[in-house]
Amino acid sequence: MYADICKLLNIKYPIIQGAMAWISDSSLVAAVSNAGGLGVLATGHLNGEGCREEIKKIRKITDKPFAVNIMLLSQFADEIAQVVCEEKVPVVTTGAGSPGKYIKEFKEAGIIVVPVAPSVAIAKRMEKDGADAVIAEGCESGGHVGKITTMALVPQVVDALNIPVIAAGGIADGRGMAAAKMLGASGVQLGTRFLVAKECTVHQNYKDRIIKAKDIDTTTTGQSTGHPVRVIRNRLARELEILDKKNASPEEFDVLGRGALRRAVVDGDMDNGSVMSGQIAGLVTKEQTAKEILDELYSEYTEILKNAQRL
Repeated sequence: MYADICKLLNIKYPIIQGAMAWISDSSLVAAVSNAGGLGVLATGHLNGEGCREEIKKIRKITDKPFAVNIMLLSQFADEIAQVVCEEKVPVVTTGAGSPGKYIKEFKEAGIIVVPVAPSVAIAKRMEKDGADAVIAEGCESGGHVGKITTMALVPQVVDALNIPVIAAGGIADGRGMAAAKMLGASGVQLGTRFLVAKECTVHQNYKDRIIKAKDIDTTTTGQSTGHPVRVIRNRLARELEILDKKNASPEEFDVLGRGALRRAVVDGDMDNGSVMSGQIAGLVTKEQTAKEILDELYSEYTEILKNAQRL
């Protein structure tokens, strides 16, 4: 099964790097793609021309396939969709909605479309709209999350669809890859593990916080808005949790959270920044190059499968 997704995306390893706004830039994307995975450019903080510039930078560093992620709630989604078509990006991933209205132009540009889906119903709609594969993302992941765990979500999506399913959420090592395969996934997507890649340009304070994190260090904020976000607990998270208890309006959350991700990623503010991370952070214990991460993941995965055959 993993071989199928590698063939579809023209990559060595069935591993996709998750799109993380302000984090997944040309440096990280190209490093992951050069190492045999699929690097994914995050555009949640970019407009169309900003996206085009990052695509150009990526192509100066790698000739391997890469993807651009379109956050469909972004005010610049239409601009970015046009840019990826003009630039003939190999793969597009999407989040926060259905890419249905763009599918025709993506296909005409020869782009492979892989949306993120947090439920079976949404995944089925993506397949109907013409997606080539789907990323089934469990609530263990960092950033914006759904309500279903990866363990429960992935096999149900696999059973419901006829296209490849990529597992995401709570995966950081070869054991997670092997588990995803047993659930029927055709590949995996990782975000938090790549936060500490040496080619990742996130502030060193952010990397250090991830490496020091324990299993219970994340929480979800914004529950009352219907758009929960998983982050590392800090002063900002505690203030947002108070707003949750008060059933505050989305506007109140916006005032408190505006610019918070940039404060964490760029300024290294670990108190007042939004330190997005998956629950798996406790397994992330060291900085490595993207190549070292990918090689280690796949080596662990293949060794686990060999051992499993002896059971």
